Order: sequence, then C-alpha cells, then structure tokens
Amino acid sequence: MTKRHTLSVLDQDLERSRELILAMGGRVEEAIAMAARALDGRDAELAMKVVDGDRAIDALEDEINQQVVRVLALRQPQADDLRAVIAVMKMAGDLERLGDYAKNMARRVPVLAESARIEGAGAAIRRQSRQVGQRLQDMLDAFARSDVALAEDVISRDVEVDHMTNALFREFITHMMEDPRNITACLHYTFIAKNVERMGDLVTGASEQVVFLATGQRPGERVKGTSTAELGNPMGAGF
Repeated sequence: MTKRHTLSVLDQDLERSRELILAMGGRVEEAIAMAARALDGRDAELAMKVVDGDRAIDALEDEINQQVVRVLALRQPQADDLRAVIAVMKMAGDLERLGDYAKNMARRVPVLAESARIEGAGAAIRRQSRQVGQRLQDMLDAFARSDVALAEDVISRDVEVDHMTNALFREFITHMMEDPRNITACLHYTFIAKNVERMGDLVTGASEQVVFLATGQRPGERVKGTSTAELGNPMGAGF
C-alpha cells in the first residue's frame, strides 16, 4: 500500500511539472507574438507590457525548478520518471531564454520608433516570429500528447526559420548600402532577426527533449540552413 501511495504522489508531482511547462510555454508564445506586433506597429506601450510580463515567465521557471528539486529530494525517481524530471528542467530553461529574447525584441521598439522607417522590416520580423511561435505551439502540443512525430516535424521545420533569417540579412544589407541613414535601424533589425533565429533553435532543443522523454533516444542530427556567417562568402565561413 505504501509503495502504491508513493508512486501516486510521484505521478501527481510529475503532472504538476507538466502543467507548469504548458503554462510557461503559453506565456512565452504570447510574449513572442506581442513583441513582434509591437515592433511592427512601433507600439512602445505594448512593448513595455512584454518587458513587464517577463517577470511572470521567470517566476514560472523558478517554480518548476523548485518542483524538480522537490521531486528529486523526496521521490527519488528512477528510469522513465527521472528522464521526465530532467526533460522538464531543460525545457524550462529553454522557455525562459525564449522569453528573454522576446523581451529584448520589445526593448528595441522605442529606439526603432525614433529611427528611419525601413519599409516592410517590421512585417518581415513579425512573419519570422510567427513561424517560431507556431513551432513553439506545436512543440507544446507534442509535449502534452507525447507525440514524437509532431516533435520531429517541429525539429525539421527549423531550417525554414534559418532561410527566413538569411533572406532578412540580405534585405537589411541592401537597405544599408542604398542609404547610410538606414544603418542604425537595419542593425537593430539584423540583431532582432538573429535573435528570432535563436528562438527557433531553442524550440528545436525543447522538441528534442520531447523526443527524448517519449523514447529515451536523442534525435539524429538535423538539417540546418546556410549560416549567416557565410553570406556573401562563396568559400564558406571557414575561408
């Protein structure tokens, strides 16, 4: 009876961790969408909501980490349960960093609002962010349902974000070459585009944790788009 009771309590603790991950992921998804919308609309008030909202994301990560420590200390999980605890902890770290990137995007909004307007740049970043946000939503669905096929699909779609980033880099370089007055704004947009690409990498990392959690195996090496370091260099980044 005691053993069955202990297992039941452990299951409850693991379920609580999963609920916290889904809640945290939902907040991060919203932050990414709001930050991109604020950037596109030069909406400093909306951007500040993203910055302020990051505290709630950080608080959820702290709660998840405390839950993980509690489970490890009191339940001493083994095998699949231990794998679940480790996966949750790593996913929480990925989600926290995603929230930080959304916050950093929002912090650039007031500066860009005072800079030269780059036609179509805000909308392009918003499309790139929407792609990452959709992958994040699918990753969370895969996590909730232990759907390996969906998680692997999310991983495979990372190359689409890489391609979008490269296209944006070329576009911003063109704007800077055409008019030096565009340099400040385009540099900010370039940093944002690179950060959105990194968001995509974090979603990929979290999806790999979903696969690991469900199968106990790490996914194979994924396809990556051309690195931005190689743009304009026919010999590649190592030349």
